[in-house]
Amino acid sequence: MRKSLVALVLIAGAFLLFRHFQPAIGERLFARAVAANIGRDARDGLPDGLHVALCGAGSPLADPRRAGPCTAVIAGRRLFIVDTGGGSARRLAAMGLPIGEIEALLLTHFHSDHIDGLGELMTLRWANGGSVAPLPVFGPPGVDTVVQGFNAAYALDRGYRVAHHGADVVPPAGHGAAPRAFAADRAVAVLEGGGLRVTAFPVGHDPVRPAVGYRFDYAGRSVVISGDTAPGGGVAAQARGADLLVHEALSPAMVGVIEKALRGAGNARAAKIMSDIPDYHTAPEDAARTAAAAKVRMLVLNHVVPPVPLRILEPYFLGGAGERYTGPIVVGADGMVFSLPRGTDAIERNDLL
Repeated sequence: MRKSLVALVLIAGAFLLFRHFQPAIGERLFARAVAANIGRDARDGLPDGLHVALCGAGSPLADPRRAGPCTAVIAGRRLFIVDTGGGSARRLAAMGLPIGEIEALLLTHFHSDHIDGLGELMTLRWANGGSVAPLPVFGPPGVDTVVQGFNAAYALDRGYRVAHHGADVVPPAGHGAAPRAFAADRAVAVLEGGGLRVTAFPVGHDPVRPAVGYRFDYAGRSVVISGDTAPGGGVAAQARGADLLVHEALSPAMVGVIEKALRGAGNARAAKIMSDIPDYHTAPEDAARTAAAAKVRMLVLNHVVPPVPLRILEPYFLGGAGERYTGPIVVGADGMVFSLPRGTDAIERNDLL
């Protein structure tokens, strides 16, 4: 009894001592975290080559593990972003990728979930990097309309920030984005130089037209990003011999379960949307067939529909994909990074979150 009483007194004393010093402990922990993260650049230490980081592996559906569609591609130290869905700019910051040093944004198409992070991305690039020129935004015809709309929407914000921080900190000429349209009816090189070649190619995402995917070639390594596409759509031809294929994926079986539940709950509108979406996306099994036909070294699935919050659900999501493609298949989640060093065949996987 006496020992129990002493133990309770000690525990109570320790608790009161902790409560007394909790602000000081919090201050030291916060300062340490700030010191560790200020100036962090996830590119430091990466070997020369191509690197692919998932800054948004999700879709319009809420997903705790995935922001809206966003893929970062690093060629050497040059940083490019493909699509910028909601929350993706904050994911980039959390991953330690320097938003102020983004060289260009490439859009695959203009569905809202692929562009709704543009305002945040262009503003953070301007503020963080002190940019003196707008963010170049490459995209198929229609990119001018999208970019001009975001520039107009953020015009007042631009004025507030210049007035508050000063033109030397946030140069007015660097605000916003600048469209760079290209033809989308054939494969075309949209960026070339410094050993890097970025090729855009049309994909099938009807009734969304135009829609494209991208191939990055650098240092003898190659990455293909499908964008949103129905099965086939020319991806296999463009991905032939690539090291890494980042391909969208939707599980018809899982979406069917959601549709049935919505109808049972009397929500016919949302059920109709669920019934519509499989026909212009690609099932994991079909993405696997594309990877096998193209003979890529690894398949990474992104634009994951529906959300797959637990790894235990991944085999259900994949279905028979492993029977169609014998290489490694990864169900993408935010923070994953895949490194393809120059002069090797290796694909190294890490995590930035």
